[in-house]
Amino acid sequence: MKAYIFPGQGSQFVGMGKDLYEQHQVAKDLFEQANEILGFRITDIMFNGTEEELKQTKVTQPAIFLHSVIQAAVAQDFAPEMVAGHSLGEFSALVANKVLSFEDALRLVSKRALAMQAACEEQPSTMAAILGLEDEKVEQICAGIDDVVVAANYNCPGQLVISGSVPGVEAACEQMKAAGAKRALLLPVGGAFHSPLMKSAEAELEAAIRQTEFKQGICPIYQNVDAQAHTEPSEIQQNLIKQLTAPVRWTQSVQQMIADGATLFVECGPGKVLQGLVKKIDKSAEVAQVS
Repeated sequence: MKAYIFPGQGSQFVGMGKDLYEQHQVAKDLFEQANEILGFRITDIMFNGTEEELKQTKVTQPAIFLHSVIQAAVAQDFAPEMVAGHSLGEFSALVANKVLSFEDALRLVSKRALAMQAACEEQPSTMAAILGLEDEKVEQICAGIDDVVVAANYNCPGQLVISGSVPGVEAACEQMKAAGAKRALLLPVGGAFHSPLMKSAEAELEAAIRQTEFKQGICPIYQNVDAQAHTEPSEIQQNLIKQLTAPVRWTQSVQQMIADGATLFVECGPGKVLQGLVKKIDKSAEVAQVS
């Protein structure tokens, strides 16, 4: 079975999507539609902007979403039997399996980016990558810290991202190193994504998600919050609301997809990060870039 997977924030690069725009009329039309919906020419920043401009959350998230969804729209033999997305990538996956329309998903992604940015500005917070410790040990250390700090991204065995207040994450990093972590590295992010500190963003996004039509998908989506297959629109909607404050269970999602018959994981969007993670989760899994 063929599983299509969609990347999240951090996969952006200057020039992303330009080849799609120039080579496919369908892509050009979708990019121009996106410029209108967003109210600014995101294509100018994606194709010719600076890294700094592209790093702005209000640009980064829609840019990665657009690259992923438009790549899927022009791909040959695009016929997903299951889909999943890492964090932001879940919105791309929901367009790919026809649960959300392109327009509705782009509006939600834009709203999500702005709400997350506002939540980051409310309270200084951060994230850190923990390498070489078992998940249970990371969870145990986080639970013992007095400040807000939680496991946020289960990326692959031995690679977990924690998220929370600056003092909480810094204290946890010290304890992780003492417990034998190979690395405990603060990430250059503006906030504590996938933690309780995103509660205000979740509340804002919930209102928008509830007003959006979710349709029956053409195949199951394996969602971040529980790593299970979902096809029921109301369940998918509820899980998407929880996503901002809940951890991304990527390791568990990939394991479940393999258990359910996935043999080939096709990454759709900028970069090859997810292909690398899939191989670390299961060496025997086949991976490819969409073409």
